[in-house]
Amino acid sequence: MSWNTTLSLRLACGVLSAALALDLEAATEPSSADPEITTAVEAPAAKAPAPPMPGGYPVAAVGQGATVNGYNVARWAEDWQRMRDPGQRHDFLDRLKYLPIGRPDVYLTLSGELRGRINYTEHAQLRDGEQRQDIYRVFVGTDLHLGPHLRLFGELGRGVIEGRNIGAPSGALRNDLFLQQRFADWTDHFGTVEVGVRYGRQLFIDGPNLLVAARDNNTLHVTVNGLRTWINGEYLRADIFDFDFNRLGNGGIDDDHRDRDRRFSGITGGIVLPRRWLDGKLYLDPFVWRQRQRNATWGALSAREERYYGGLRLWGEIGAATLDWTVNHQWGDHDGRRLEAWQALFAQNWRLGQDRLAPRLGFHADYASGGGAYGGRTLRNASAPYGNNIYYAYGLFLTPTNLAAFAPNLVLQPLADVRVTLEYQWTWRVDRDDAVYRANGTAYAGTAGAGGSHTADVARLQVVWSLTPRLSLTTRLEHLQAGSALEQGGYRSSNFAAVFASYRF
Repeated sequence: MSWNTTLSLRLACGVLSAALALDLEAATEPSSADPEITTAVEAPAAKAPAPPMPGGYPVAAVGQGATVNGYNVARWAEDWQRMRDPGQRHDFLDRLKYLPIGRPDVYLTLSGELRGRINYTEHAQLRDGEQRQDIYRVFVGTDLHLGPHLRLFGELGRGVIEGRNIGAPSGALRNDLFLQQRFADWTDHFGTVEVGVRYGRQLFIDGPNLLVAARDNNTLHVTVNGLRTWINGEYLRADIFDFDFNRLGNGGIDDDHRDRDRRFSGITGGIVLPRRWLDGKLYLDPFVWRQRQRNATWGALSAREERYYGGLRLWGEIGAATLDWTVNHQWGDHDGRRLEAWQALFAQNWRLGQDRLAPRLGFHADYASGGGAYGGRTLRNASAPYGNNIYYAYGLFLTPTNLAAFAPNLVLQPLADVRVTLEYQWTWRVDRDDAVYRANGTAYAGTAGAGGSHTADVARLQVVWSLTPRLSLTTRLEHLQAGSALEQGGYRSSNFAAVFASYRF
């Protein structure tokens, strides 16, 4: 590790320690597990949606992620107007959440995050060679409300990664400075209907977690550039968008550019299902999307791909059960060749008791079609635009392409502020003539047509300790046992461990 990185990590640890001391003094109640962390192992619907509220679509279901104790992975989704009341403030950081500028409805909210992390991977890339990653990130955001309708939001991010055998990190892992978000939005209300429009660089996570996600595992988040409009009624909603992605360098703001070779557009809807149906709190989200890439790689060919998604997501609660089910059909063409693919993603768990700390027992069962990348007239490999990349393996070894998986899991909460998740996952490939694919979408060389269907078994443990609403400590352990589909290509089994602390204000 370089001297500069060592100094930076020591400074980060010092700031985190000081923040911990201050926050433990001011804390009023512990938070639950961080929503982005828990969805890595549990069902994507691990956070229960809010019931329909009179006068507007449920806030938890409008496609901006879960808010826990006021905090959200999309920091612009947080509402800190309660901090107008001095009685709600417990320290100077609470004061930063509401800084009035003249009128009460003209105010500034400041936000930030400091996260330090160490990853260890035995047999990185499932080959010989250990990898250690020493990582930290810093986010700073400003949210300026100019009255009841207009808002300006900006967020800077810095990411540092050093260690052993880390290769050449991408701009999403190492970046001196990235203007992660910068947008303006306007909203208005007409009775119970909210209408809004947002333009600029932004976080977009309105869809199933396995298809679109912030990818909080990375140092920097996945953000997009363009236009988003929405209309939210009491029981119906629609979100229409058109985005380009980003191409990131490792330096400052000047080498992070809009990537016009990748475009993502479409519409996501929402329906609040009647409560009388199974006495549940259920939502049905249809979606139709289009993703265009000028250089999509399948097999030995990189070429233009136009991929359409048509699907339904059913999610929410029925009694003690929480579920998140998605089915989507994908079609289009790759280099003029027909594309036909499917994904069926089913996650659910049940609370074993009436207490809110009762254990939850569940499983996820998933299918993602495969085939055609190495021959054939039709490409059948399913793909996600930018889904949760650690859902199937913390070590980024697997993705929902040419994959079938079944994984029982158990969530325990021995203390109000400690959450333990255990999972065991069996994984196969759907088409033996096609390859096994990593989380970044690339194929494991030599796996196409070699070996059997069994890809890997994955055992995982995660412990999240939420010391305060702002501070969480996380430990992850994983063992991946390579199956015949990987072993015949010369790939190894692997152990993975990670420890990190995240502090948000």
